[in-house]
Formats: sequence, structure tokens, C-alpha cells
Amino acid sequence: MIKRFFVSAILAAGIITPAAAANVVKSYSYFRIGGRTLDQIEDQLVKRGPKVKTTGLRHPGATRMSFSTRIGYSESSGSCRIVSAVVTVKAQVILPVWRDRRHAEEDVRIFWDTLSADIRRHESRHVEIARNHALALEKALKATYPQKTCDIAKAKAKELTARALADHDRDQARFDRVEGINFESRILRLLQYRVERIEEGRIPG
Repeated sequence: MIKRFFVSAILAAGIITPAAAANVVKSYSYFRIGGRTLDQIEDQLVKRGPKVKTTGLRHPGATRMSFSTRIGYSESSGSCRIVSAVVTVKAQVILPVWRDRRHAEEDVRIFWDTLSADIRRHESRHVEIARNHALALEKALKATYPQKTCDIAKAKAKELTARALADHDRDQARFDRVEGINFESRILRLLQYRVERIEEGRIPG
């Protein structure tokens, strides 16, 4: 799941910064859960998972993001244009850590390994979606036509940024909806695959 805490735009008129691709600064934090059965683990995730503002619920994992945009402008001959744009995404990925693994049955351990891997994949995809939108925003900003004044150019940049972030939020919400619909079938398929690999001796049980 995703929660966008804040968006900041640093608009530096007349300052030219080096061209660069969108930056992603990713960090991790963890919350500990207990439980020796699937029901106990589920209860722990519901009680201790990060709370997501968009749903008002706790989730087994979350990604909290902020976007910052640094834009350089150049003013000359009665016009102002964007000469550089760098968008940075800060992503804090929050994941669960299960502390009762050694006390649980093998089938519970297998299920947990499958679930936790899927949670990590899910949150990584949120970060990837954000990076793609950051790249698209950089491209859109750099492609703008010169404006009469830098104030007008700044207003255009704010408009493009607001539109890009709204598109980003819609894509993230769409991803969560699809993942939620496919959750059960996906986990069952992943469980079957993991069990087969364990039986083949390719991964430890």
C-alpha cells in the first residue's frame, strides 16, 4: 500500500542544475510480529501493521513516499524557459519481521516465506511506479515551451507537477485494486511453486 505524505517543489529561477534522471532514495523500516499459527500471524498483521491514511486500515506492508522537484530556469530576451528538472522520490518501505519462526510448524513457515516475499515484491512495485512517474514528470517539464516570464514558467511547472502527482496516485490505487482482487489466486500459485522447489531441494524448507 502507499501513502504520499507530502510534495515539495524547489523552484530556483535562474539557477541551472545538471541534467539527471529521476532519483529514488529508498529506506527500510520494520515492525515485529509474533504468532505460531496462520490465524495468529494474520491477527498480528492486522494489529501491528502500518496504518495507511487512504484506507484508514493497517496493512502487512506500506510504502511512504514524498516527491521533491528541483527546476532550473533561464531568462533571456524577454522569455523564460526551463533548462533543467530533477525529480527525487523518497520512499520508506515498511515490512514485517516474524519473530516466532522457530516455534512454528513447517507449513506455517512455508506460508510465511511466501507471503513475506509477496509483500516485499508488492512494495517494490510501488516504488517502481513512483519512479516511472517521476521520470515522466522530468520529461514533461523539460519539454515545456519558453514562457514570457519566469513567473508564468513556474506556474506551468506547478500545473504539470500537480497533474503528474494526481496520475501517480491513480496508478498506485489501481495497482492496489488489481493486487487485492488477485491476492488469493496469486498466493496459492506462489505457495505451490515454493513447495515444488522445496521438494526438489532447490530451496530449504
